[in-house]
Amino acid sequence: MNKQQLSILKGKRVLITGGAGFIGSNLCEELLNHGISVVCLDNFSTGKLNNIEPFLEKSNFKLIKGDIRNLEDCKKACSNSDYVLHEAALGSVPRSIIDPITTSEVNVTGFLNMLVAARDAKVERFIYAASSSTYGDHQALPKVEDTIGKPLSPYAITKYVNELYADIFHSTYNLDTIGLRYFNVFGKRQDPDGAYAAVIPKFVQQFINHESPIINGDGSYSRDFTYIDNVVQMNINALTIDNKEALNTVYNVAYGKRTTLIELTNLLKEYLSEFDSSIKNIEIKHKENRIGDIPHSLASIAKAKKLLNYNPKYDISSGLNEAIKWYWENLK
Repeated sequence: MNKQQLSILKGKRVLITGGAGFIGSNLCEELLNHGISVVCLDNFSTGKLNNIEPFLEKSNFKLIKGDIRNLEDCKKACSNSDYVLHEAALGSVPRSIIDPITTSEVNVTGFLNMLVAARDAKVERFIYAASSSTYGDHQALPKVEDTIGKPLSPYAITKYVNELYADIFHSTYNLDTIGLRYFNVFGKRQDPDGAYAAVIPKFVQQFINHESPIINGDGSYSRDFTYIDNVVQMNINALTIDNKEALNTVYNVAYGKRTTLIELTNLLKEYLSEFDSSIKNIEIKHKENRIGDIPHSLASIAKAKKLLNYNPKYDISSGLNEAIKWYWENLK
């Protein structure tokens, strides 16, 4: 990361909600390593203490255990904060289909609480995790920010509502916001456990255990898999960009190329076989497609390149190379 770029944040305080989660903890680490003051708000429903344990002794790190569904917790965390990176959310399309109420409470009510708290604390900029699920049933590829379809899940609805609220809080209260539509992020600290685990760490864990991963469908579905360091870069750019035109809009956060699930599993087998040669012989199983899944996802990153100076360094191969080193050490 450009040191001069981050020097803009010296003496500032950045609140990261969901800071003990996968993306949040990577953002905490990057900012802390550059001497930036960080506050982490997390209720540990999906975040993990061990993700942030190395940071607890740092003088520029503060942990607040709290819930974004509680307005007072949000106000406490926003107090004296200059910027917000809002990563806290309840992810997963399948989980939202099973339990739409809790998904809405966290992703909509919690998001609104954070906007109110940020407005009242007069934060300078509110960066939030949006989602590629917002594109819904719009089939054209690549996905361009200004054209979306009809949401296909309760989760997708909540993330679109976030964008609408952010827009209203700018026009009504003059709160500067940037929404980052994440596309299938992967990397270190991503949890492989649980029914709603992301596909890459889940498959890696299964391969390490000599189990057969199960692909939903025939494997032709494709995603724009995005390594965590690209996402960190995008967040830092959104925090530090000095360009009014870049504010109060949304951006795709991706690499800009798609990989089918079959191609993905073949890459995983190839890289993991360097550590355990027997993995290359593990077969892949298939079952029916999941409700709410879109067939293909591919982002245009032209807007982010133009307005946020986004320049992703990791494609799927180089990202998996980095990630698998971490997975192998931490998931065995």
